[in-house]
Amino acid sequence: MFSFAYPQYLLLLLLVPFFVVLYVWARYIRRKRLQKFGKKDSIMPLMPDVSPYKPPVKITLEMCALALIVICFARPWGGIKDQKTEKEGIEVVIAVDASNSMLASATASDDGPERMRTAKLMLEKLINRFDNDRVGLIVYAGSAYTLIPVTNDYVSAKMFLNSIDPSQIAEQGTNISAAIDMATASYSENKNIGKALILITDAEELDDKEGVMDAASAAAKNGIQVDVIGVGTPTGVTIPENGSVMYDPETGEPVHTALNEELAAEIAKAGKGIYVNAANRDALNELDKQLDTLKKSKFESSTYALHDELFPIFAWLALALLVIDIFILDRKIGWLDKITFFKKETK
Repeated sequence: MFSFAYPQYLLLLLLVPFFVVLYVWARYIRRKRLQKFGKKDSIMPLMPDVSPYKPPVKITLEMCALALIVICFARPWGGIKDQKTEKEGIEVVIAVDASNSMLASATASDDGPERMRTAKLMLEKLINRFDNDRVGLIVYAGSAYTLIPVTNDYVSAKMFLNSIDPSQIAEQGTNISAAIDMATASYSENKNIGKALILITDAEELDDKEGVMDAASAAAKNGIQVDVIGVGTPTGVTIPENGSVMYDPETGEPVHTALNEELAAEIAKAGKGIYVNAANRDALNELDKQLDTLKKSKFESSTYALHDELFPIFAWLALALLVIDIFILDRKIGWLDKITFFKKETK
C-alpha cells in the first residue's frame, strides 16, 4: 500500500506545469526577438556555440527534480504492518468530577482559576508521565459514564480530558459511588496487572456517603487502589453561572462551595490509597510514587504502524537529476561536433 503522510503538499506539483508554461513562453518570446534580426538560417551561424537541444533537456531534468522534491515533502510511505509490542505497566482509570461546583475557583478567592481547569492541567501532566501504562477516563456528576476505555492512546485520553465541561452535564450531583462502580468494571480481567482509580473531586454534597465508602472498600478488596485528588480550598467560594453566580432558589442567597478534605481523605483511606490536594506542589510526585507501588505486569499491545519511509529514494533521485543538470551547459559540445552521424550521399 502506497500513501503519503502529508498529501496536501502534492498540490505543489501544480508548479511543474506552471514553470513549463513559463519556459515555453520565454522560448517563444526569444524566437520572436531573434526573428527581428533576420531569418533563422542566417542567424544560427552567428551563434555557433548555442545548442538548440540542451535547454529542453535541462528544463526536463529540473522539472523532474522539482516533482521529486515535492513528493519528498509529502513524505511517501510504503505500506502498513501490524506491529505487536510487549509492554509492562499498570492500568489507571481517572474519574473526573463534573458537577457545577467544579466551575468554582480552586483558591479562596472567587476570581481564582477554575477547579476544573486546575484538575485538567494536573491530570495532563500525570498522563505525560505514563510510559507503558494504560489509562481510562470516566466523568461523573449525578451519574457516571465512560469517556474513553482503558487504552495506551494518551493523545486521545488528553483530548477527551480537555473536552469535559460541567456546564454541559444535565444531571448534577456528586455520585462518586457510581464512578467507582463503573471504574471497577473498566479494567481488564488480568489479575496480575496493578490497578488504580484516581478520583478528582471537591467531595462536596455526596449523594450517598455510606455508599461511597462501601464502594471504595469493595474496590480495594478487588485489588484496585483508590487515590483521591482534592480540588479547591476549605474556604467557601461562589459558583459562576450565566455571567453571574449561582443562587439558592429557596433562600435566594448565593451558593457557596468548599473542598471537604476530611471526607476526601476518608474515601482514599477506605480505598487503600492516598489523598493529595491539587494545590500542593508535591501532589503530582506523591501520586506518582503511590502508583509506583503497584505491581507492574507485562501485557501485549497491538498497534498499526506505518513503515517503509520512501522519501529518501525520491530525494536521492532529485539530487542526481540536479547534479546532471549542473554539468549540462547551454552551449554545444565541441568534440561532438567533430563526429558526423549522417553522411550526405554524393552523386
